[in-house]
Amino acid sequence: MSAGRRNRHGTGTEIGQRRFPERHGIRFREPNMAHSTKYEAKHIIVAIPVHNEADYIEDCLTALARQDHLDPFEVVALLNNCSDDTARIAHGLAARLPYELHVRESWLDPSAVNAGIARRMATQYALSLTGEDGIILTTDADSKVAPNWIAANIAAIDAGSDAVAGMAVLDDRDAAALPGRLLVDDEKEEVFGTLLDEIDWLLDPDAADPWPRHTQHSGASIAVRARFLALAGGIPAVPLGEDRQFFTRLRRIDARIRHAREVMVTVSGRTIGRAKGGMADTIARRLHEPDQWVDDNMEPAADRARRAALRARARDIWNGHDSSAAALAKALRLPVTTVRRELKSPKFGAGWSELEGQSPTLRQRLVPVIDLDRETADARAIIEDFGAIIRPTGIAPSAASRSPEAAVPG
Repeated sequence: MSAGRRNRHGTGTEIGQRRFPERHGIRFREPNMAHSTKYEAKHIIVAIPVHNEADYIEDCLTALARQDHLDPFEVVALLNNCSDDTARIAHGLAARLPYELHVRESWLDPSAVNAGIARRMATQYALSLTGEDGIILTTDADSKVAPNWIAANIAAIDAGSDAVAGMAVLDDRDAAALPGRLLVDDEKEEVFGTLLDEIDWLLDPDAADPWPRHTQHSGASIAVRARFLALAGGIPAVPLGEDRQFFTRLRRIDARIRHAREVMVTVSGRTIGRAKGGMADTIARRLHEPDQWVDDNMEPAADRARRAALRARARDIWNGHDSSAAALAKALRLPVTTVRRELKSPKFGAGWSELEGQSPTLRQRLVPVIDLDRETADARAIIEDFGAIIRPTGIAPSAASRSPEAAVPG
């Protein structure tokens, strides 16, 4: 059972079973990673924000002690406003662990502390230890990382990634205690989210993030080159969704992001959590009443196809492969001067983000839960249409076939 999709309330994980839509019979190309180089880190540090986790902290730290990774690494446990036995347990474990554990205790104004501030503090302290040549990973105090977690993250970075998003999987015992209705509803939404990601891959493939991949951006499993953590301005100090916003910042600086299915973390399915509005609150709310809307990172399938196709056209212009800024401006319903200005940005991600935020064409629409079956069918139809384009040659659609008109069924 996996916990991959973010929901519209900013929680870090989900509760549905992830199945990738391989039933379409489409075979995707596996591009080589751009700029792939072996990365020798001076420091590898795992940063964990912790608040009153006496029931989970020992399992979390012990899982890190069982890593297959042979090179030295350190762990920072940033305890914020802990009033239970968390500090005593962590300090008691330190001498028995095979890695160096830094236990940092802080007391903040309760009205100001939140998940974003806590993770930011933990990762910034890790950054002060590693310098910008290191690698920083972060997880949650109620999570248990897989034995290959560090090794799989480092392998992805060695292959050329600047940041790695791992998959959070719900603890089997916790999942078994949830009603089947909740699991089925979440599974349907998960399938739809994966189909939207497949549309993105078909229309605007990313060489740094080849298929198959996943769609999670959970704080339970993030790895990043320390230099890119600094360039992105660190983890956003926001009450909810700091992990998702961090990846948005990384995309603005053209960081190479890998959504690695082999990087796995088991998370708890508790219904009383530590972060207001987090995963525990989401599960508790859905137990009482289903959500009206699907995850706010999703949109109607036709809208996603249009967005991906226009992004691909903008990327071609930014790369100098296409000079038709006027046509793109018309499709975006923006002045051509605006399009040309933003696509002169040194970073494509920053320029595209500005265009996406200003374009009336790309204003995001949410998907009502009652429309999920129809939107899923539409997404499958779009994938089948574009799968036919790439099957004969095994390559991605050409720039011409990725036009906005071609991307959206009539």
